[in-house]
Amino acid sequence: AAGVGQQWVLVEMVQAFYEAPAYHLILEGILILWIIRLLFSKTYKLQERSDLTLKEKEELIEEWQPEPLVPPVPKDHPALNYNIVSGPPTHIITVNGKECINFASFNFLGLLNNEKVKSAAQASLKKYGVGTCGPRGFYGTFDVHLELEERLAKFMRTEEAIIYSYGFATIASAIPAYSKRGDIVFVDEAACFAIQKGLQASRSNIKLFKHNDMADLERLLKEQETEDQKNPRKARVTRRFIVVEGLYMNTGDICPLPELIKLKYKYKVRIFLEESLSFGVLGEHGRGITEHFGINIDDIDLISANMEHSLASIGGFCCGRSFIIDHQRLSGQGYCFSASLPPLLAAAAIEALNIMEDNPDIFQTLRAKCERIHKALQGISGLQVVGESFSPALHLQLEESCGSRENDVKLLKRVVDYCMNSGIALTQARYLEKEEKCLPPPSIRVVITVEQTEQELDRAASLLKEAAQSVLN
Repeated sequence: AAGVGQQWVLVEMVQAFYEAPAYHLILEGILILWIIRLLFSKTYKLQERSDLTLKEKEELIEEWQPEPLVPPVPKDHPALNYNIVSGPPTHIITVNGKECINFASFNFLGLLNNEKVKSAAQASLKKYGVGTCGPRGFYGTFDVHLELEERLAKFMRTEEAIIYSYGFATIASAIPAYSKRGDIVFVDEAACFAIQKGLQASRSNIKLFKHNDMADLERLLKEQETEDQKNPRKARVTRRFIVVEGLYMNTGDICPLPELIKLKYKYKVRIFLEESLSFGVLGEHGRGITEHFGINIDDIDLISANMEHSLASIGGFCCGRSFIIDHQRLSGQGYCFSASLPPLLAAAAIEALNIMEDNPDIFQTLRAKCERIHKALQGISGLQVVGESFSPALHLQLEESCGSRENDVKLLKRVVDYCMNSGIALTQARYLEKEEKCLPPPSIRVVITVEQTEQELDRAASLLKEAAQSVLN
């Protein structure tokens, strides 16, 4: 019975073969031939091999030139031709053997050479020695570190603060401690390089908005809100941050913090605020942009600043609520893996805080001098002033480009050199051009401190006008 059944199946197959349309048979035949070809053909062709003689091999080796490890750098590159400072970079600075009035160092409150600050640092040096030789978690925590963190938290009116031994690493470590792969960060396109490095380390999804353009930021937030509605499951585990500066290092502009706070609560995002330029500058007591606008500091999720400007020390700090700051003690790479801040610098920062608290008028003095030179620099032929009138770091940019960035930089350098030869020390703003997300235009940076007299401010403005007239016109 089984044999009869098999014969019947075979008969049906032959009958179906005869009844099938011609195109069907042709197609099946082509497929069968293609399968046979694939089974018996090689997946790749062996290249014909030609054996080289020993002499030919040696000639090829001699001709081969490896690619350079780094790109060639011209000998006149500014990084290879730096100015040499002799002595402290205070009000009067000696550059390349020439004495000048300092309009280049970020010594806003003039505390770098303050006798009280130096005495505190010297006393700490005698007690603790020069450095720490260990991170905070490995016998690198000194009592003076804890005192400085407590003082900073108290000064900023936050629950807790954490200090880093390197100012640049502060915000660059803080961002990736919270924002991870898959999270979303909305950041101002004028953000400083330290923020950019932090964003790069976080591997988050970065969305740039136009500088200080809240309408553009809200557009991005709305777009993200629409995306979240399409995938609510993913949205529940995605964190969103806004990262801005109080006073922008690259522009001298102040961020519109009140509007940012409204957007924060409307779209449920967190705000990270970098205040290296505004800490010790803005506000009645120098607490920064939150005090300047009268905003509750609890509305900001994290505040970061370095201690290398107003405090005239080294390192940086973050402050905020305890549960936020404590997370950095476990995840902040600059905190966990770098040797802690030398105690003498922590002691200097504490004494600088004492001076800031005891002399609140110093901030009004600085603001008045900023406004004075900002007004005096208006109307310079060929140059435009960029930055707020109360910013202690202003930028002078060319009104019209020469056609290339290289030529613009050279032209501004001639202005800086002209001023240097006349006893005013200025500097050009420098950038890693190939790594900047949004490269700012070339500029001369003018830094104002409380030590500069009104006569010196007027002299600097007058000399800059003279230099522009000589070089640009």
